[in-house]
Amino acid sequence: MSFTPLVLFVTCGGALSAGVHAQAPASAPAQVQASPATRVELELVESAPLETELDNPDLRNTTEVWLEMVGRARRSLDLAHFYASDQAPSALTGVIEALESAAARGVKVRFLAEEKFYATYPQTLDRLARLPGAQVRRFDVAKSYGGVLHAKYFVVDGEEVFIGSQNFDWRSLEHIVELGLRLRAPGAAASFQTLFEADWQVAGAADAKAVFAGLAELPAPGDSIDGASVRYRFSPRSALPNEAWWDLPLLVEWIDSAQRNVDVQLLTYKSITRAKEYWDELESALRRAAARGAQVRLLVADWGKRKGTIEGLQSLEPLANFEVRMVTVPAHSSGHVPFARVIHSKYMVVDGARLWLGTSNWERDYFEQSRNASVFVEGGAAPARTQRYFERLWTASCAYRVDPSAQYQAPRVGD
Repeated sequence: MSFTPLVLFVTCGGALSAGVHAQAPASAPAQVQASPATRVELELVESAPLETELDNPDLRNTTEVWLEMVGRARRSLDLAHFYASDQAPSALTGVIEALESAAARGVKVRFLAEEKFYATYPQTLDRLARLPGAQVRRFDVAKSYGGVLHAKYFVVDGEEVFIGSQNFDWRSLEHIVELGLRLRAPGAAASFQTLFEADWQVAGAADAKAVFAGLAELPAPGDSIDGASVRYRFSPRSALPNEAWWDLPLLVEWIDSAQRNVDVQLLTYKSITRAKEYWDELESALRRAAARGAQVRLLVADWGKRKGTIEGLQSLEPLANFEVRMVTVPAHSSGHVPFARVIHSKYMVVDGARLWLGTSNWERDYFEQSRNASVFVEGGAAPARTQRYFERLWTASCAYRVDPSAQYQAPRVGD
């Protein structure tokens, strides 16, 4: 089912010379910001692949924001990431050097990473572990929660948080479409610091049930930021202070609240589990929205052409008020970049006024087994700006409708 585009057509590649990435002026970041006296801030932050026209000049780029945040750390830097991977010299190399400088000036640096990826990407974590005053813990989440540490966030001085789709990976800064949020607000700091401290203890061999039992009465924090109500939620349900911290119920509630539009961008969407069971929590909510007349648009990466995934996407496309598109990011002039040149952002905009931005792809394990994080923004400027971000990619030349009857070939992803 097709809809009329709301913005001008955007091309995806070729206009920028090799190695050049458009940067927004540092003096004019696009952000939702309260009075400077309160230092309560919310800012959308992007990564865009080199040699494409997908960069949004009014959004600051991830590298700039990470360097700024790490550079102003005075006491602590707590990072939780799926993995860490650099290919120097890269945009991430400077961030790693900034962490080294922070440790050298006395900042306490802690890095929590998923155990399963260490064998694949050991070098950067080993480099950080050698820093005086720094600690690295590898978290075997499967032993405690059943999945992986898939969240991507860090907390600066217990005051400022970055959360988004960006892995601690040079490719996330140079070759992947990513979207994140920089937050300076007390609720954000309290919630993410709480989860970090709990996971840090569990990764250090503390009993997970005992750790979270000790937090059982903790309320889920929130913030008011420049007219927006901002809430923080996490997964999995089994590894939270209580169910009020779980993101899935609020995500479904917001889909069910949609009157006009539900726009979703993800790396992958899949309602069939590894056990070949139908997981309907999100899909049923999307179908309900379309059935009552809301226009549902789902934008995913072309990695979804894989067998076992494409069939589910094709089953949605014929529904009334439902359209599914994919994006193929053009190759880089250097040749194939493994696990890159893809859209990786994870967000949803409802009626142009509510924004969910998180670290979960829409599959069961991300919400019920793995550690992930979400931010829910209601009101303010961020939802409308993210809506324009979505429209720009939805109408880009590298985006195309999923054909329900086509036979698709999965793209080359890895080496």
